[in-house]
Amino acid sequence: MTIQETPALQETPAAVLASAYQRSVADYWNREKNPVNLRLGEVDGIYHHHYGIGDADWSVLEGPEETRDERITAELHRLECAQADLLLSHLGPITPDDHLLDSGSGRGGSSLVANQRFGCHVDGISISETQVAFANEQAEKRGVSGKVRFHLKNMLDTGFETGRFRAIWNNESTMYVDLSQLFPEYARMLRHGGRYVTITGCYNDSYGLPSRAVSEINAHYICDIHPRSSYFKEMAKNRLVPAAVVDLTEATIPYWELRAQSPLATGIEKAFLTAYKDGSFQYLLIAADRV
Repeated sequence: MTIQETPALQETPAAVLASAYQRSVADYWNREKNPVNLRLGEVDGIYHHHYGIGDADWSVLEGPEETRDERITAELHRLECAQADLLLSHLGPITPDDHLLDSGSGRGGSSLVANQRFGCHVDGISISETQVAFANEQAEKRGVSGKVRFHLKNMLDTGFETGRFRAIWNNESTMYVDLSQLFPEYARMLRHGGRYVTITGCYNDSYGLPSRAVSEINAHYICDIHPRSSYFKEMAKNRLVPAAVVDLTEATIPYWELRAQSPLATGIEKAFLTAYKDGSFQYLLIAADRV
């Protein structure tokens, strides 16, 4: 059976945004022009909206002062690309005929990388009109708009067909939604045996309630970071069985330490480093199969 393509930008903001909170989040991302997102994307035209992993090359802090900022920016981009590559490597076997969903797709970087890697169809969704328009422009520029399309849609109620997707992922976007509403929608859209992957920050249940640093992160991004346990509880309720769980907390600290020394620092770096190092916050990859 051939899956019918869904036209980009078929929805209106009024139809997509179901609450005042969602409207506030959409407004935030419609207005967002943070250099830490834009400057990194300018390195190679792949605009990510997430953090990085891996050992940093600290030699970028050395050398001529006039090129120091450029070196740091390129290294931060390398680390964020490594994070995206790790997420995509957990999607399982993907064929060019498969359809994937990038849920909370930002400016489209991970969707474009997935298409380049697998040759597959990718739908990206965001509640930000600005992000959707930007990402579709990037797909057009790269000549892949026939296979990579971005839509103004709510991840809690996408309107996509049941069983459409071989794989779905969130990259640092689940903290904007209620997991008890999110995972039933994913279980519906995933075919049997399909794969869901998320990389997310979550607070450590064993620490207790969210720490002060975690609360600062919530306030900065107007989000609500979930406890680690919520992911596994809600997945279990919705036939999503973990196949891999990777603690990336130590792997992301070099990114934040380098970013703190960058001209692109936003002021939230200290809160992330404090929360990671005191054990109140964790950075996890969870891959789960739809059974």
